[in-house]
Amino acid sequence: MKSDSPRLDAIARGHLKDPGDASHRMHRYEAPAEFDGLVRWFWFPVWSVPPGQEAPQKVLQYPNSLLVVAHDYARFYGVTAGLSTTTLTGEGWAVGVACTPAAGYLLTGSPMAAFTDRAVDVAEVLGDAGCVLTDRVRTAMSGDPYAPEAHARATAAFTDALLPYLPVDAEGELVNRLVAFVESRSDVTRVAQVCAEFGLSERALQRLVHRRIGLTPKWLIQRRRLQEAAERLRTSDTSLADVAAALGYADQPHFSRDFSAVTGMTPRAFATHHAR
Repeated sequence: MKSDSPRLDAIARGHLKDPGDASHRMHRYEAPAEFDGLVRWFWFPVWSVPPGQEAPQKVLQYPNSLLVVAHDYARFYGVTAGLSTTTLTGEGWAVGVACTPAAGYLLTGSPMAAFTDRAVDVAEVLGDAGCVLTDRVRTAMSGDPYAPEAHARATAAFTDALLPYLPVDAEGELVNRLVAFVESRSDVTRVAQVCAEFGLSERALQRLVHRRIGLTPKWLIQRRRLQEAAERLRTSDTSLADVAAALGYADQPHFSRDFSAVTGMTPRAFATHHAR
């Protein structure tokens, strides 16, 4: 990562950060051009939680794998189908890589369904290169957690570890385009729309998403809808009925059931909490 890599919004759309949570600062950077198709962004959470307290971080994870190195662990994460929760305690920081939908299969050499809702040690996926990566990142983390130079050294370690997996294969490029289509189109509410856009049968689409992401096309659509719902509920005073309609739900109760089932809060309770 060069020092002039573009900064992204600190909080991603899928991060359901509590409005009163001051436990951490997030630094996010766009991936350099040479990672096109393999890495979405880098992120650096730096946290300080008072003794005896906890700060749960709840995320509606994007449809891609993650690599995270901290002082006490180094893990590869598959996609979490429900709500992903990481509880921060004490003081620390970490270096994370949000891979593209294509990347997980390339890194692991196996269908991503085996990693759904699971995390494994980085060395289990990257082998000896994972051990080298972990050591280099932790060396970089011995410096100031807010220093761009420390961030650059950490991401340089990831550069050396991940560049051998390029270029992305044709199927990987297809799944990247497919996910980008679903994530950017609020009007996509049915699997048939995705099939029509990419000229795939429903069975072929199912196999592709299952192999490269570990879940289903229906999940992709629902995940984008829930992320968009959370963003609308915490940033505007739009009525629940209008949010449901904008996301293509037939009625408000259906929307409320979907949102509550994954986040553990009703849309009204979520909106009220963030309004406070």
